[in-house]
Amino acid sequence: MADTPQHLPSHITPSDHDAPAHPKHLAHHFDTPQQQFDSGKLGIWLFLTTEILLFSGLFCAYSVYRANHPEIFEYAHHYLDKTWGGINTLVLIFSSLTMAWGVRCAQLSQKRGLIICLILTLLCACGFLGIKFVEYKAKFEHHTLWGDLYKPTMPLNEFLEEQKKAKSGSAAVENETPVNTIVVAAPVVAAPLPPGQLPRTADHLLNEQSVIPVAAIGPAGINPAWADATNKPKNSEEWEGPEPYNVHIFFSIYFVMTGLHGIHVLAGMAVIGWCLMRAIRGDFDKDYFAPVDFAGLYWHLVDLIWIFLFPLLYLIQ
Repeated sequence: MADTPQHLPSHITPSDHDAPAHPKHLAHHFDTPQQQFDSGKLGIWLFLTTEILLFSGLFCAYSVYRANHPEIFEYAHHYLDKTWGGINTLVLIFSSLTMAWGVRCAQLSQKRGLIICLILTLLCACGFLGIKFVEYKAKFEHHTLWGDLYKPTMPLNEFLEEQKKAKSGSAAVENETPVNTIVVAAPVVAAPLPPGQLPRTADHLLNEQSVIPVAAIGPAGINPAWADATNKPKNSEEWEGPEPYNVHIFFSIYFVMTGLHGIHVLAGMAVIGWCLMRAIRGDFDKDYFAPVDFAGLYWHLVDLIWIFLFPLLYLIQ
């Protein structure tokens, strides 16, 4: 220790003192910034994999019910507003653009551009949730909900006519069947019910919500007896016939999938908001932009999930 300078603590050697300064944003358990970035990138991809597995279970449930009870989905999706769904899709796609642009600004040390892009992304997320609130509000008003809460206030043909009048602002023409709408007759039992299945009551409610009648003969398809009763033209949006059983299943799947997606949108907004505060503080530059990059990956997954949800729920044919 005789050669150690007296002004240095005993545990620091001259070689330690001469070493480069520890990078500001490098955590103590990493050796280099590149190692820290690669570890973070691996971590976010592992996390996104678990998110994909989570939604995969819901998509499997959708596929099983859709394959065995297609009449439920073909009927119930007309209660959804394709216009609002399409606008929300465009909003999220644009938000992916602004988020990716923000990551690029961070990589180029463009503080002002990064802040603007993050703000635009947050505004798009707010717009998405606002539109989803409008859709949910309409579902609650018309009682097109999940389980035994499914108690529609009006038949589907009346609902579609009301939507048409609301969009066009014109009065409906009496005694005229709307073009490309669904005409629903009084609920009837088109085929013998399976053992344990109770018939529908006069107020269109199911006595037993947990027993699902057999809807397919073979691996998939509409029950022939029910299909014959509907007289539904092939490849047409016109529908004449009874309301199928267990329509509430569609809305159960709808609310679970879109609701869980909405929770992920809120989580993404929280992360982006955190990145925005740090960007305003000036934490990000070409040497340190990992949090923005990882938040962007998460946001792209949220957008991608909705791109699948929109056609599966809104554009059923």
